[in-house]
Amino acid sequence: VMVYKDETSFKTLATEIGLAALVLAIMALIIFLCHKIFRLIAFRIIRRRKKLHGFTIKNYNLLDSRRLTLILLSINKLIKWIVILLLIYFSLTVLFSIFPWTEGFAADLLRYIIDPLRKIAISVWNYLPNLITVIIIVTIFRYFIKLLRFFTNEINSGNLQIKGFYPDWANPTYQIFRILVYAFMLVVIYPYLPGSNSNVFKGVSVFLGFLFTFGSAGSLSNIVSGLMLTYMRLFRLNDRVKIGDVIGDVIEKTVLVTRIRTIKNEIISIPNATVMSSHTINYSSDAQDRGLIINCKVTVGYDVPWPNVHRALIEAAKRTDLLMEFPAPYVYQTSLDDFYVSYEINAYTRDAHLQDDIYSQL
Repeated sequence: VMVYKDETSFKTLATEIGLAALVLAIMALIIFLCHKIFRLIAFRIIRRRKKLHGFTIKNYNLLDSRRLTLILLSINKLIKWIVILLLIYFSLTVLFSIFPWTEGFAADLLRYIIDPLRKIAISVWNYLPNLITVIIIVTIFRYFIKLLRFFTNEINSGNLQIKGFYPDWANPTYQIFRILVYAFMLVVIYPYLPGSNSNVFKGVSVFLGFLFTFGSAGSLSNIVSGLMLTYMRLFRLNDRVKIGDVIGDVIEKTVLVTRIRTIKNEIISIPNATVMSSHTINYSSDAQDRGLIINCKVTVGYDVPWPNVHRALIEAAKRTDLLMEFPAPYVYQTSLDDFYVSYEINAYTRDAHLQDDIYSQL
């Protein structure tokens, strides 16, 4: 009873109210000063925005000075409100601790902040050994990838030659090995990830695997076909090819599609799975070494002696630009019809990309 009377006396209540008013005044002053400080920081950021160079990755300007200024201002504003909210929170804790009836609320407010922070700190401290292990594993695999890249560049440049391994295989082989190495790295570090043993983590992993398997069946077929095309060496960039009914120059080969530019400057994208299932004619593969044979059929009546026709066709081939004199052009008689004879003139060229012009001249 004496304690209760002492706590509820006018003097005690006046003292507590005075302390509360003092706390509120101090808190208002601190919030006012914080507002001034962060406002000054924002003013300096705006004043020095021309001195900010931003961030550039290779040739891409990720953040220019204007964007960087806006980001810094947003961060400054966010920190300001976080500080103000924390000050209000702790001022409420102090206010509740002044009055005997609200001391329990003060302890609860402190516990709401301290307990989560303590749990986070303990979790981070306990995870440090696993984190160091993950960093070491990632570093080892990263340098292994750099070693693979070094050998890839050496093979591409011709400094390193492996019998039966073509230079144009180097980059796709590197990409395959890099994916496999990263996949193996994820398998190795998986047990060290936080929450890897939880059922939720396992369920999400299975669900993502299910989506990847059934959602990318067509893409995987094109990717496998693209790898097969690379190692089969059916064609290379800038080769003149015929895939199905499409004739043109190969301008791009990706893991999903092959792009061809026709003589009309039309860009046609053909899925790699379609390329594998179609017949492919490469006009350029042997054109430089053995030459591409250009042939043209004509029909002449029986009244013209065949030696004269042979000489005329061979002379026409010799007078056509971009046709080779050696090996010499030659003529075939392909059929004897009712009223005429079918002749075929054959000549060699190394310019497979210009065969349409050559046919026109011939």
